[in-house]
Amino acid sequence: MGTGWRARFYLELARVLPSRFTVTGIVTRSPDRVANWDVPAFESVSQLRDSAFVVTSVPRDVNPQIVSSLVAMDMPVLSETPALTSMRPLCAGGLVQVAEQYPLQPLHFVRAELVRAGVIGTPVNASVSSTHDYHAVALLRDLLGVGLAPVRVTAHRHTEQVLRGPDRAGWPESAELAEADRTFAFLDWDGRTGTYDFTDGQWWHPLRTHRHAVRGTHGEIVDEEITRMADHRTPVRSLITRRQTGLGGNLEGFALDTLSVDGEVRWRNPYFPARLSDEEIAIATLLDRMGAWVAGEGPPPYPLAQACHDQAISEAIAESWRTGRPVSVESGDL
Repeated sequence: MGTGWRARFYLELARVLPSRFTVTGIVTRSPDRVANWDVPAFESVSQLRDSAFVVTSVPRDVNPQIVSSLVAMDMPVLSETPALTSMRPLCAGGLVQVAEQYPLQPLHFVRAELVRAGVIGTPVNASVSSTHDYHAVALLRDLLGVGLAPVRVTAHRHTEQVLRGPDRAGWPESAELAEADRTFAFLDWDGRTGTYDFTDGQWWHPLRTHRHAVRGTHGEIVDEEITRMADHRTPVRSLITRRQTGLGGNLEGFALDTLSVDGEVRWRNPYFPARLSDEEIAIATLLDRMGAWVAGEGPPPYPLAQACHDQAISEAIAESWRTGRPVSVESGDL
């Protein structure tokens, strides 16, 4: 449901990977917007009853009502973000998953898997400076393994100047300074802490690089570098190494193949050699997991309860910098 910028990621994945994904139809008020995609356009979601599940990619203010109507039809739903906290009553039905793709991006996934494998001991602090709001919160929770535990939030925002960078529409026509809000937040999960740092437009801006770190009792991971102890007196360093084909004389196609550490493959691209960005790989993985869950062959990929909890923490960050006071978010368990 929907034909906007985000909906086109799903259409493109079905076009590039037709053996894995099929779009059975699009519900839209503007069928002319999907005329070039060779996909049936429908006026009502009832015409999609034969689909495995429905993706809702619509404006946030109408999404809760649409998801509610789909749940009433007993239809599994993959809802685009954000999951508004007003959608909590829909958690009980167990039909709604949320399209939070960030933890499934290859590098994010490997960092979290290394933490879960105990490579750096028990995680005690994580820092995310790349994306905003609920996305960043989802990454922090994943790295720290805190689940839906309660958290205390302290945040601050200020405005700084930076050259205007690219956005969804592309690069600006000329070099000019622009004002950008920068938000810092400190999140405390009863001793495990997270640091949130985001500047408006940071997703695309080359002058505001992305930084990710997680520290544990026995080591740390900073971006692609891992530091840990070989024994009680010998720190060693390793790199998360990206094998990208299609560079130089390589003719295997332009695609990410593997991520490895010290010669051990930690992640392999299930869509190789399709020419996909890390973002597209993450969305494809989410779709695969959604399909497996609907078929009773896998766990839920990202339940609505988790998404509502991340949104509540995101709202607490905003409330804290607006009021100048700490804000607490209770457990997200239902």
